[in-house]
Amino acid sequence: MFKSVAQVKRGSLPLVASLLLRSSSSRANNKGILANKVAVITGSTDGIGFAIARRLAQDGAHVVVSSRKQQNVDRAVAALQGEKLSVMGTVCHVGKAEDQERLVAKALEHCGAVDILVCVAGVNPLVGSTLGSSEQVWDKILSVNVKAPALLLSQLLPYMESRGEGSVVLISSIGVYLPEPKLGAYNVSKTAILGLTKTLSMELAPKNIRVNCLVPGLIDTPFSQVLIKDQDLQQTMKTAYKIQRIGRPEDCAGLVSFLCSPDASYITGENIVVAGFSPCL
Repeated sequence: MFKSVAQVKRGSLPLVASLLLRSSSSRANNKGILANKVAVITGSTDGIGFAIARRLAQDGAHVVVSSRKQQNVDRAVAALQGEKLSVMGTVCHVGKAEDQERLVAKALEHCGAVDILVCVAGVNPLVGSTLGSSEQVWDKILSVNVKAPALLLSQLLPYMESRGEGSVVLISSIGVYLPEPKLGAYNVSKTAILGLTKTLSMELAPKNIRVNCLVPGLIDTPFSQVLIKDQDLQQTMKTAYKIQRIGRPEDCAGLVSFLCSPDASYITGENIVVAGFSPCL
């Protein structure tokens, strides 16, 4: 892998320039708050991840999308390129080391650098209680939801450092503040993301790399259908928190773009809720 990376760094600057400096007909050229930035986004072929990919590309970044299935990657790339956005994609199951390595290699091969990492990919193989989760369920949830973002960042870190600055956004869940009994182990994994954000923000601050966390509420995505279909839960939320609608993926995208932009250069270690209400003081 690193042989190809070295070749990219030595010999493909014209390719990088052509990717990052698109024609004036493209929205992903020298315009926008993320102009000439390269963003790697996991779990970005639908839902919140896809909305973030679109917004970052609209704001000028060259975006690398990824997910587990080639057909989903192809569909997402075609849709975004159809909007004249600067996007490429590759298959990546973040729980597999070889897929992480391929994602890093592809990003560097095509873009020559990485400035932004957004970790959206997550799993929840069991709808059930915390103590009802088997060891296999725990291993899968913690491997993909907690361990994978840290390991992927460790691979990308040298290339982000070489740029002199960087931004990382991790994705948690409103369940860390208001646990849903149906999602026991998943809630625990997303609580760990808050701690990972705080710890990494302190570790990476001297390198001028910021780490923040998006905490989505109830957002209408394929991943959240088990909750979306729960009419009693929706009514409870509307009554208790006065929110009168379910969130949309686009409700999250603008915040992530802001956190990755120069406007947020003095913000790190924050866990920011996007839920239509605040569960915090």
